[in-house]
Amino acid sequence: MDLCGLTIHQLRELLTQKAVSAAEVTSAYLQRIQSIDSKLHSYLEVFAKEALKQARDFDEGKRDFNLSPIAGIPIAVKDVLCMRGVRTTCGSRILENYVPPYDGTVIEALRNAGAVFVGKTNLDEFAMGSSTENSAYCQTRNPWDLDRVPGGSSGGSAAAVAANLCAGAIGTDTGGSIRQPASFCGVVGLKPTYGRVSRFGLVAFASSLDQIGPITKDVKDAALLLQILAGYDRRDSTSVQSPVPPYGERLEESIKGLRLGIPREYFVEGMDPEVAEAVEKSIRICGELGAEIIEVSLPHTEYGVAAYYIIAPAEASSNLARYDGVKYGLRTPDCRDLLTMYRTSRSRGFGPEVKRRIMLGTYVLSAGYYDAYYRKASQVRTLIRKDFLEAFQRCDALLTPVSPIPAFKVGEKSEDPLQMYLSDAFTLPASLAGVPGISVPCGFTSQGLPIGLQILGPHFREDLILRIAHQFQQATPECRRTPPLNEDP
Repeated sequence: MDLCGLTIHQLRELLTQKAVSAAEVTSAYLQRIQSIDSKLHSYLEVFAKEALKQARDFDEGKRDFNLSPIAGIPIAVKDVLCMRGVRTTCGSRILENYVPPYDGTVIEALRNAGAVFVGKTNLDEFAMGSSTENSAYCQTRNPWDLDRVPGGSSGGSAAAVAANLCAGAIGTDTGGSIRQPASFCGVVGLKPTYGRVSRFGLVAFASSLDQIGPITKDVKDAALLLQILAGYDRRDSTSVQSPVPPYGERLEESIKGLRLGIPREYFVEGMDPEVAEAVEKSIRICGELGAEIIEVSLPHTEYGVAAYYIIAPAEASSNLARYDGVKYGLRTPDCRDLLTMYRTSRSRGFGPEVKRRIMLGTYVLSAGYYDAYYRKASQVRTLIRKDFLEAFQRCDALLTPVSPIPAFKVGEKSEDPLQMYLSDAFTLPASLAGVPGISVPCGFTSQGLPIGLQILGPHFREDLILRIAHQFQQATPECRRTPPLNEDP
């Protein structure tokens, strides 16, 4: 039996029946990581000894997890979430030796549910990127084509799930960093509503945009993980006291009668024709499942990229000011004065993309430019949010592409930041509006590269988009494939 190829819910059933042990499952994953991850570099650190101990504790009944759906299941975590006693680098040299003394709320919830932590996954430095090429430690590769990127910034998490190097993973999404890599790697990625999942213990990039969510092999697993992650947390001032529904209960309900909107602004000139064809086919399938398909408009979509790349760098400039070599993080030795220490520590600690965004953010917040840039971008953000609210008065959910292109080659866009930023044009507006979105596999290009369908819903309606995604996935089993990766002998 190929244990690594099973979903979380399939593994949980085997564990419940005692057909396998958690130690056997964890050992299988650790062996596969050892055999394959040298090709992918999806992990920054693997917790082999600790993971096996957690698995054995579960098998020996040392803790009662009340039949948690992820107890004894190997889960990977993006290395931007604080985990007690474990290095948390954010893919940056400036935090290469930082060891948090506490668990973030999400880690706490997973630990209490009995998850087996197999490792920390690679990412673009401080989650700033769309390709996982900006990590200070290694370049993660796409398991479908090792010459291509896995997307970003949660590229390590998406690649690990796609290559069966964990049963599920946790990522973060600021402007598409869960949905885009999920699309590029052919897995499911869910960005919850802003405020649905606590950000306490998440190292901040852009505080008004960052969200934590699951990356999984199928939609049912995404619902299982979200059930554990979601909920109010008084330690996060942006956490919302909204009831958390049972996400898995309504997955099997038909989508017949739902009104699904197609935003005309998301089907633009220049989109890869194979991506357009796959998404249009997916829309027809949803219609065949009984949904009513209507056209809607999100008129301010074209301003999403510009608004995001003012707001997010401005918040990053503020958040990353704390890394100055004084209290923690990299400190350059033998500096003659405080200013030199600041300058050299930050210059050596941050990579080129992070420096670019810090400078951009500092500029738009500076005296004389705040009103012209940051205030204007915030006003555009309000208009984008209004577009979504008006669209959801006409329809229940929206269907769009995740990205205008499939996974691109390593190095193809790294010298052209604007082209890199434009690859997120279809995910950024939902992040600015704070609405939930999910990427679900919907086809492949002629070169065998995955394509994702994005489903967007009203605020706090993750249950609705999960239901639509699950019904679509059940109707398209051909879209669920495993990359042709062979283990080393």
